[in-house]
Amino acid sequence: MSARRRVLVVDDELQILRALKVVLREAGFEVEATGTARGALDAAAVRLPEAAIVDLMLPDGNGIDVCSQLRSWSEMPILVLSAIGEEEQKVAALEAGADDYVTKPFGPRELVARLNAVLRRVESGSEGPRLTVDGLEIDFAARSVHRDGEEVRLTPIEYKLLGVLARNRGRLMTHRSLLTEVWGSQYANDTQVLRTHIANLRRKIAPAGEPRYIRTESGVGYRFLG
Repeated sequence: MSARRRVLVVDDELQILRALKVVLREAGFEVEATGTARGALDAAAVRLPEAAIVDLMLPDGNGIDVCSQLRSWSEMPILVLSAIGEEEQKVAALEAGADDYVTKPFGPRELVARLNAVLRRVESGSEGPRLTVDGLEIDFAARSVHRDGEEVRLTPIEYKLLGVLARNRGRLMTHRSLLTEVWGSQYANDTQVLRTHIANLRRKIAPAGEPRYIRTESGVGYRFLG
Protein backbone atom coordinates (compact mmCIF):
# COMPACT_ATOMS: atom_id res chain seq x y z
CA MET A 1 0.00 0.00 0.00
CA SER A 2 1.48 3.33 -1.06
CA ALA A 3 2.06 6.09 1.46
CA ARG A 4 -0.46 8.91 1.60
CA ARG A 5 0.67 12.13 -0.03
CA ARG A 6 0.89 14.98 2.45
CA VAL A 7 -0.96 18.23 1.74
CA LEU A 8 -0.59 21.49 3.66
CA VAL A 9 -3.91 23.35 4.00
CA VAL A 10 -4.04 27.01 5.06
CA ASP A 11 -7.37 28.74 5.77
CA ASP A 12 -8.48 30.90 8.70
CA GLU A 13 -12.16 29.89 8.41
CA LEU A 14 -12.54 26.96 10.78
CA GLN A 15 -15.57 25.52 8.98
CA ILE A 16 -13.75 25.47 5.63
CA LEU A 17 -10.60 24.06 7.23
CA ARG A 18 -12.60 21.20 8.75
CA ALA A 19 -14.34 20.53 5.42
CA LEU A 20 -11.03 20.49 3.57
CA LYS A 21 -9.56 18.02 6.04
CA VAL A 22 -12.52 15.66 5.62
CA VAL A 23 -12.56 15.91 1.80
CA LEU A 24 -8.83 15.40 1.40
CA ARG A 25 -8.57 12.55 3.90
CA GLU A 26 -11.43 10.75 2.16
CA ALA A 27 -9.53 11.23 -1.12
CA GLY A 28 -6.49 9.50 0.37
CA PHE A 29 -4.32 12.43 1.46
CA GLU A 30 -2.58 13.12 4.74
CA VAL A 31 -3.48 16.66 5.86
CA GLU A 32 -1.48 19.26 7.78
CA ALA A 33 -3.85 22.14 8.62
CA THR A 34 -3.21 25.67 9.88
CA GLY A 35 -5.04 28.99 9.95
CA THR A 36 -2.18 31.46 9.52
CA ALA A 37 0.54 32.41 7.05
CA ARG A 38 3.21 32.00 9.71
CA GLY A 39 1.89 28.60 10.70
CA ALA A 40 1.95 27.49 7.05
CA LEU A 41 5.56 28.52 6.50
CA ASP A 42 6.67 26.97 9.79
CA ALA A 43 4.89 23.68 9.01
CA ALA A 44 6.40 23.52 5.52
CA ALA A 45 9.88 24.22 6.91
CA VAL A 46 9.62 21.46 9.53
CA ARG A 47 8.27 18.84 7.12
CA LEU A 48 7.95 19.65 3.43
CA PRO A 49 4.51 18.68 2.06
CA GLU A 50 3.94 17.33 -1.42
CA ALA A 51 1.39 20.05 -2.17
CA ALA A 52 -0.25 23.08 -0.57
CA ILE A 53 -3.75 24.61 -0.63
CA VAL A 54 -3.59 28.25 0.43
CA ASP A 55 -6.41 30.71 1.10
CA LEU A 56 -5.74 34.21 -0.26
CA MET A 57 -7.03 36.05 2.82
CA LEU A 58 -5.22 35.22 6.07
CA PRO A 59 -5.23 37.03 9.43
CA ASP A 60 -1.47 37.65 9.56
CA GLY A 61 -0.74 38.19 5.87
CA ASN A 62 -2.01 36.97 2.53
CA GLY A 63 -1.81 33.87 0.44
CA ILE A 64 0.17 35.63 -2.27
CA ASP A 65 3.10 36.12 0.10
CA VAL A 66 2.81 32.51 1.27
CA CYS A 67 2.91 31.29 -2.35
CA SER A 68 5.93 33.47 -3.10
CA GLN A 69 7.87 32.28 -0.06
CA LEU A 70 7.04 28.61 -0.60
CA ARG A 71 7.99 28.89 -4.26
CA SER A 72 11.35 30.49 -3.39
CA TRP A 73 12.60 27.15 -2.03
CA SER A 74 10.18 24.48 -3.24
CA GLU A 75 8.63 23.25 -6.49
CA MET A 76 5.62 21.72 -4.71
CA PRO A 77 2.25 22.23 -6.44
CA ILE A 78 0.27 25.11 -4.90
CA LEU A 79 -3.49 25.67 -5.21
CA VAL A 80 -4.99 28.94 -3.98
CA LEU A 81 -8.53 29.37 -2.65
CA SER A 82 -10.23 32.62 -3.53
CA ALA A 83 -13.62 34.26 -3.18
CA ILE A 84 -15.62 35.25 -6.24
CA GLY A 85 -14.48 38.64 -7.54
CA GLU A 86 -10.86 38.40 -6.40
CA GLU A 87 -9.60 38.19 -9.98
CA GLU A 88 -6.63 40.51 -9.53
CA GLN A 89 -5.50 38.54 -6.49
CA LYS A 90 -5.87 35.26 -8.39
CA VAL A 91 -3.57 36.57 -11.10
CA ALA A 92 -1.10 37.90 -8.51
CA ALA A 93 -1.03 34.52 -6.76
CA LEU A 94 -0.44 32.67 -10.02
CA GLU A 95 2.37 35.05 -10.88
CA ALA A 96 3.82 34.49 -7.39
CA GLY A 97 4.10 30.78 -8.14
CA ALA A 98 0.70 29.17 -7.56
CA ASP A 99 -0.21 26.46 -10.08
CA ASP A 100 -3.98 26.86 -10.05
CA TYR A 101 -6.91 28.28 -8.09
CA VAL A 102 -10.29 27.14 -6.85
CA THR A 103 -13.06 29.66 -6.23
CA LYS A 104 -15.15 29.55 -3.06
CA PRO A 105 -17.64 28.01 -2.63
CA PHE A 106 -16.01 24.98 -4.23
CA GLY A 107 -17.17 21.45 -4.96
CA PRO A 108 -15.17 18.67 -3.25
CA ARG A 109 -14.77 16.72 -6.49
CA GLU A 110 -13.43 19.76 -8.34
CA LEU A 111 -10.94 20.51 -5.58
CA VAL A 112 -9.59 16.96 -5.51
CA ALA A 113 -9.48 16.81 -9.33
CA ARG A 114 -7.47 20.04 -9.55
CA LEU A 115 -5.11 18.89 -6.80
CA ASN A 116 -4.52 15.56 -8.52
CA ALA A 117 -3.95 17.37 -11.83
CA VAL A 118 -1.17 19.59 -10.48
CA LEU A 119 0.39 16.62 -8.67
CA ARG A 120 0.42 14.59 -11.90
CA ARG A 121 2.14 17.43 -13.73
CA VAL A 122 4.95 17.55 -11.17
CA GLU A 123 5.25 13.77 -10.79
CA SER A 124 5.54 13.29 -14.56
CA GLY A 125 8.69 15.42 -14.53
CA SER A 126 9.94 17.28 -17.56
CA GLU A 127 8.53 16.25 -20.90
CA GLY A 128 10.45 13.87 -23.10
CA PRO A 129 11.13 14.55 -26.76
CA ARG A 130 7.50 13.93 -27.72
CA LEU A 131 4.05 14.67 -26.27
CA THR A 132 0.83 13.17 -27.61
CA VAL A 133 -2.58 14.37 -26.42
CA ASP A 134 -5.89 13.39 -28.03
CA GLY A 135 -4.52 13.09 -31.56
CA LEU A 136 -2.15 16.05 -31.30
CA GLU A 137 1.54 15.12 -31.37
CA ILE A 138 4.31 17.60 -30.53
CA ASP A 139 7.85 16.47 -31.29
CA PHE A 140 10.04 18.84 -29.30
CA ALA A 141 13.29 17.49 -30.74
CA ALA A 142 12.16 17.89 -34.37
CA ARG A 143 10.13 21.05 -33.62
CA SER A 144 7.19 19.55 -35.50
CA VAL A 145 3.46 19.24 -34.80
CA HIS A 146 0.99 16.71 -36.21
CA ARG A 147 -2.75 16.33 -35.69
CA ASP A 148 -4.33 12.97 -36.48
CA GLY A 149 -1.19 12.12 -38.49
CA GLU A 150 -1.25 15.28 -40.60
CA GLU A 151 1.51 17.87 -40.24
CA VAL A 152 0.45 21.23 -38.81
CA ARG A 153 2.55 24.14 -40.03
CA LEU A 154 3.10 26.73 -37.32
CA THR A 155 5.01 29.99 -37.27
CA PRO A 156 8.00 30.15 -34.87
CA ILE A 157 5.95 32.21 -32.39
CA GLU A 158 2.98 29.83 -32.58
CA TYR A 159 5.27 26.84 -32.00
CA LYS A 160 6.95 28.52 -29.04
CA LEU A 161 3.57 29.44 -27.54
CA LEU A 162 2.26 25.89 -27.97
CA GLY A 163 5.48 24.50 -26.49
CA VAL A 164 5.22 26.63 -23.34
CA LEU A 165 1.57 25.68 -22.84
CA ALA A 166 2.17 21.98 -23.54
CA ARG A 167 5.17 21.70 -21.22
CA ASN A 168 2.97 23.14 -18.47
CA ARG A 169 -0.10 21.09 -19.40
CA GLY A 170 -2.86 21.25 -16.82
CA ARG A 171 -1.35 24.36 -15.26
CA LEU A 172 -3.10 27.71 -15.55
CA MET A 173 -0.67 30.11 -17.26
CA THR A 174 -1.40 33.82 -16.83
CA HIS A 175 -1.38 36.30 -19.69
CA ARG A 176 1.70 37.98 -18.27
CA SER A 177 3.69 34.76 -17.81
CA LEU A 178 2.97 33.62 -21.37
CA LEU A 179 3.75 37.01 -22.88
CA THR A 180 7.00 37.31 -20.94
CA GLU A 181 8.19 33.80 -21.77
CA VAL A 182 7.23 33.83 -25.46
CA TRP A 183 7.71 37.47 -26.48
CA GLY A 184 9.81 39.00 -23.70
CA SER A 185 9.22 41.31 -20.74
CA GLN A 186 8.55 44.33 -22.98
CA TYR A 187 5.31 42.60 -24.11
CA ALA A 188 4.15 41.65 -20.60
CA ASN A 189 0.93 43.68 -20.85
CA ASP A 190 0.08 43.19 -24.53
CA THR A 191 -2.82 40.79 -24.11
CA GLN A 192 -4.20 41.55 -27.59
CA VAL A 193 -1.06 40.08 -29.17
CA LEU A 194 -1.55 36.93 -27.09
CA ARG A 195 -5.26 36.61 -27.93
CA THR A 196 -4.54 36.93 -31.65
CA HIS A 197 -1.88 34.22 -31.61
CA ILE A 198 -3.99 31.89 -29.44
CA ALA A 199 -6.84 32.25 -31.96
CA ASN A 200 -4.48 31.47 -34.86
CA LEU A 201 -2.99 28.51 -32.98
CA ARG A 202 -6.39 27.05 -32.15
CA ARG A 203 -7.49 27.37 -35.77
CA LYS A 204 -4.49 25.30 -36.87
CA ILE A 205 -4.37 22.57 -34.22
CA ALA A 206 -8.06 21.90 -33.60
CA PRO A 207 -11.02 21.38 -35.93
CA ALA A 208 -12.96 24.62 -36.52
CA GLY A 209 -10.70 26.35 -34.00
CA GLU A 210 -12.57 24.77 -31.07
CA PRO A 211 -10.92 24.93 -27.60
CA ARG A 212 -10.04 21.23 -27.81
CA TYR A 213 -6.53 21.63 -26.43
CA ILE A 214 -6.31 25.18 -25.08
CA ARG A 215 -8.90 26.42 -22.58
CA THR A 216 -9.45 30.11 -21.88
CA GLU A 217 -9.67 31.06 -18.20
CA SER A 218 -11.51 34.36 -18.52
CA GLY A 219 -9.54 37.39 -17.39
CA VAL A 220 -6.64 35.25 -16.15
CA GLY A 221 -4.94 33.21 -18.85
CA TYR A 222 -4.90 29.86 -20.67
CA ARG A 223 -4.54 26.18 -19.84
CA PHE A 224 -3.36 23.31 -22.06
CA LEU A 225 -5.65 20.32 -21.56
CA GLY A 226 -4.32 16.83 -21.33
